[in-house]
Amino acid sequence: MQTYQLIRHPQFAPAEVTGVGVRWAVLSDGRLMLRFRVDGAGALQVPAAKDRPARTDELWKSTCFELFLYDGGSRYREFNFSPSGDWAAYSFDGYRTGRCDFDPVSAPVVACDQGRTVFTTTAFIAAEELARSESASLSAVLVERDARLSYWALTHNTEAPDFHDPACFRIALRAPAGA
Repeated sequence: MQTYQLIRHPQFAPAEVTGVGVRWAVLSDGRLMLRFRVDGAGALQVPAAKDRPARTDELWKSTCFELFLYDGGSRYREFNFSPSGDWAAYSFDGYRTGRCDFDPVSAPVVACDQGRTVFTTTAFIAAEELARSESASLSAVLVERDARLSYWALTHNTEAPDFHDPACFRIALRAPAGA
């Protein structure tokens, strides 16, 4: 089990959020668990939970949590997890190019828990999704009252938030091919 602290993009200060951490664990049942914890979540706006979560595009337009998996060459995959339970998965041939829907081994399962000042979203995906990946990245888009946005990632290297930036893939999963 690993815990990662996300860093907010300096151009987008949150209203009340004080930190975002992610716990990464492969469970005994073979699923990858990602638990995103938002501290200072009193003003966080979250989509309502759905009885029938589904694959949905543009989840990043509201509070959303993300996993990126770098597969080598310039190929990578993106998973989006909404507090509503909705999810999305895409594959890319290169940096922001060749995007298409990606069919994961099984549909992600998303669960949430909200307290007065702490909010968690836990996403479960098949651990097999990691098998061909060299590295990973984690990120979050948070919306607070008055539509205030903040962007959180392992690193930020550009003036605008860019979770697709190859420098964000900081979690080593296996040695690169030919290493």
